[in-house]
Amino acid sequence: MPFFSRFPRFLLLTAAVLPAWAAGLDDPFATDAMAPLKPSPQLAARVGEAPCATALPATALSALDAVDLALCNHPQTREVWAAARVQAALVGVARAGWLPNLDASASSTRFALENNAYTRNAAAALTLSWLLYDFGLRSANVDNAQRLLDAAAATQDATVQGLFLAALQGYYAAQAAQAAVVSAGEAERAARRSFAAADARYQVGAATPADRLQAQTALSQATLNRIRAEGEARNALGTLANALGFAAGQPLALAELPPPPAGGVFQKEVDALIAEAQARRPDLKAAEAQLRAAEASVDIARAQGRPTLSLATGPSWQESAGVVTQGGSVGLTLNVPIFSGFDTTYRVRSAAAQVDVRVAQRDRLRNQVALDVWKAYQSLSTATQSLTTADDLVASATQSERVALGRYQAGVGTVLDLLTAQSALASARLQRIQAQLDWNVFRAVLAQAVGALDYTLLQGAAEGRP
Repeated sequence: MPFFSRFPRFLLLTAAVLPAWAAGLDDPFATDAMAPLKPSPQLAARVGEAPCATALPATALSALDAVDLALCNHPQTREVWAAARVQAALVGVARAGWLPNLDASASSTRFALENNAYTRNAAAALTLSWLLYDFGLRSANVDNAQRLLDAAAATQDATVQGLFLAALQGYYAAQAAQAAVVSAGEAERAARRSFAAADARYQVGAATPADRLQAQTALSQATLNRIRAEGEARNALGTLANALGFAAGQPLALAELPPPPAGGVFQKEVDALIAEAQARRPDLKAAEAQLRAAEASVDIARAQGRPTLSLATGPSWQESAGVVTQGGSVGLTLNVPIFSGFDTTYRVRSAAAQVDVRVAQRDRLRNQVALDVWKAYQSLSTATQSLTTADDLVASATQSERVALGRYQAGVGTVLDLLTAQSALASARLQRIQAQLDWNVFRAVLAQAVGALDYTLLQGAAEGRP
């Protein structure tokens, strides 16, 4: 009778049904729920679940739209999310050590005898093995994997905030470049009015040829500045389109930025912001989780050199020369490592030294966090004061240019005074644009330094809140 026809029925059922049952449990340890959410649009301050943005909105592109597109389309967000899911699966691997293993084996051997006869030997066995006690090795493995998952999640958060800031910087730079085009256009129109006035006075003999040439030179310079500003604006839009995942030539229409809040910007003192950053910064959380994982690695190294106690049991079946025997076994195995060439000793020393490395890295990062917050706070404070001063500068320069133009047209002022006033106005407008750019960027930089850069920042700006 063929070998497999005499294979015990329960072995056949186990070998056929158990793998199919196990395959049906796609995620028995629910590791998918342990992994962080996919970056954007499911970030903090988002309400509900929305599909990831892949196309430009029908309306003008806002800062929030730009961040959505950047986070959805940037490969680095997919990379850190995949890395977090890898670590979540490794938590499942560590937890699997607590469950028993079930193995099936079968063999069939045919022997040729001298009289051209044949004999067959066959055997089959089903073995259940279970590690009962290991002096904390499995617990340390689970703890290590969980801490590394925490580090991966925090690293994802830090990466997302970095990309968030980069998207905002690109968006605000494009806004500033477009504003510079408008400013250059206004300066060109002012220079054209000056040239028209100088030419009119020259035609009637009230101005010298030098006045007309100076006005012509100023107009040519203003036209050149406008052409350069338009080129820089196109480059800025191409850079932004690339950051959002589109071709550099993709047309982009940017929404108008909301005005900065008129009231105070800072809700907390810098010391409070530093304390908040040390509690919230995701890269610092990642460093802390890496430290905890290193401490668990010390426990793993120590437990690997300790005894283990295992249970093994299962039925067996054997046929030899037509004689069939069935049986079973159950037993306990105690494995006691006696000497491993000091392997365990040096593994423990290496793991302990790695803990010292992680402690130093965490402390260095904590100091850097405090410096980041301090510098961002001071930069934003300076930008806020500069924004107010730039508004005053533009207002006074505008009035000065009007007076100078009126005086020149009335014949009581010089063309040099007029051109100087127009140059000062053009410079004031550019400084106002730079102050606006600095304020928007450093506001986001401070939020990122604190570890609080999310959609709340943009929603508050859209509603006129600081």
